[in-house]
Amino acid sequence: IESNMGSGPSKPEFVTVLADKHVTSGDDIILQCQANTEDVTVSWEKDSQKLSCVEGKHTVKKISTRFVLEISNAQEGDEGNYTITLSNSSGSASCSALVRVEIKSWREVEWRKDSMLKTLKEFKICNEVKELRYLVYGPVGAGKSSTINTIRTIFEGRQFVNCLAAAESTKSHTLSFESYRFANEKESFPFIFYDIMGAEAEEEGVRTPDVISALKGHIKEGYMFNSNTALSENNLYYNHNPSLSDQIHCLVYVVPADKVSMMKADFLKKLESVRKTASSMGIPQVVFMTRVDRACQMTKENLRNVYKSKKIREN
Repeated sequence: IESNMGSGPSKPEFVTVLADKHVTSGDDIILQCQANTEDVTVSWEKDSQKLSCVEGKHTVKKISTRFVLEISNAQEGDEGNYTITLSNSSGSASCSALVRVEIKSWREVEWRKDSMLKTLKEFKICNEVKELRYLVYGPVGAGKSSTINTIRTIFEGRQFVNCLAAAESTKSHTLSFESYRFANEKESFPFIFYDIMGAEAEEEGVRTPDVISALKGHIKEGYMFNSNTALSENNLYYNHNPSLSDQIHCLVYVVPADKVSMMKADFLKKLESVRKTASSMGIPQVVFMTRVDRACQMTKENLRNVYKSKKIREN
């Protein structure tokens, strides 16, 4: 006759595991699981570090074989991967759950295309300038040309692929200084977008002096960029006496959200040089962030969450 007398406790096993949570800032978070035995020691971790419980914030409960972690008034800092480990002399078992905290929108946006287009169509410019000129600048593969295609599609109300895009390429497909105007069957719009060769680290890609020359209106359309040398005053495409209409009126930085942290120091130095020149000229500057769905799971699930994403805001 076999006897269990003197045998150790049952090895911990989970009957139910922790479930991922997606909550809104200010909500309470409840993580719970159940095991096959209550004869265990319990430990909690957050992002692979021992959880430091704060009075009034964290509550740890053990109710028979059920184990609970309550987090009150969820905030950004509560987001992370939570792990519970149950252990005794017979072994241990762990399970984890991802907690995401949706913050309030840090930028309010009216998601209505019609009202925005109406405002842009009715935009009035001074007599001296008939069209506003936008220069699209950014690293190779950021989506500069695709951005122009997208904007043109929105303005013209049909799918448009005219500006060759480099996509995942490491070399720029844009080699010349080209303009893109927008118009539909009813009217044209007072905007011109200029595409240039993509910027790269070190001595590759568009030369910073060429970008600055474009800002000042010195480059004529059709100029072929050369990554080895910048436009000289002796070149036929050099405009010696640019008017206000020849100058760039807004600088648009196109930046891939999922690669910001990987940008090399050489490229950032180029970006800073261009930024300082544009600022000294009083040129408005905006950032157009692409690939946001690859940078954050929240935006991948719903692009309208872009202004609720901490990752995008930090970029």
